[in-house]
Amino acid sequence: MRTYLDCYPCFLRQALDGARHAGADNEGQQRVVSHVLGLLKRAEPSRTPPEIGDEVHRMVRRICGNGDPYRGAKDASTRQALALFPQLKVLVQEALDPLDVALRLSIAGNIIDLGPDHQYDLWGVIERVLSQSFALDDRAALRQALDQADEVLYLADNAGETVFDRILIEALDVPVTYAVKGGPVLNDATLADARAAGLDGAATLADTGSDAPGTILHRCSSAFRALYDQAELIVAKGQANYETLSEAGPKAFLLLQTKCPVIARDAGVPEGSIVVKQG
Repeated sequence: MRTYLDCYPCFLRQALDGARHAGADNEGQQRVVSHVLGLLKRAEPSRTPPEIGDEVHRMVRRICGNGDPYRGAKDASTRQALALFPQLKVLVQEALDPLDVALRLSIAGNIIDLGPDHQYDLWGVIERVLSQSFALDDRAALRQALDQADEVLYLADNAGETVFDRILIEALDVPVTYAVKGGPVLNDATLADARAAGLDGAATLADTGSDAPGTILHRCSSAFRALYDQAELIVAKGQANYETLSEAGPKAFLLLQTKCPVIARDAGVPEGSIVVKQG
């Protein structure tokens, strides 16, 4: 997905939010805003939003001297999700279609995202997504792909959402490699966040070798690119993976909520939609 003009104020808002999470004072926040404005003036709009966002957040971390500004927020999100884990497991176990419920719960967890400017009631979102119609619905193709695949490469999105991904992974009858970011960016999951969510007991853990949002393949490690190229089936969570992999081909399935009006418009669905889209 290309970068739209409406992405630019969002980059600036994210930079300011990141500076505040990093504990920067007013002078530090002003310095971040000034530097990011200069970066955005030079940015090439043909690049994807995560490519520009990567530079924005790298600049925030450097100026503020904080390598992981969202560490506290990530830990809190994981604790909140783990507190719901027993209830979520019961929902799947008692469902007439356990895979469909697990899939919906994974997508419900995509609301845990500190990139968009929004507030949410986590349990309220779960209840909504369990009954909501899909705006883009390639679930049948995903089921068929799962039946035929020997393993799945699962691309993570955010900390806390990891717990909801665990629900889906534990409902699958196929081995899963769960790939997280190679370093902190926003509230995206790293290996530490995946382990905190218990995913080391449900999947083989890997990282992309990149600390950029989404999955920017040319910035990923050769080891991860080999995993990606060899994968029969890829499940990619979240908006940033939509932005980077929406044209990744039929082996990739994108699972997300459209929390951003720009992404909703690009996907051709209303804001607030739930999506299972084959690439």
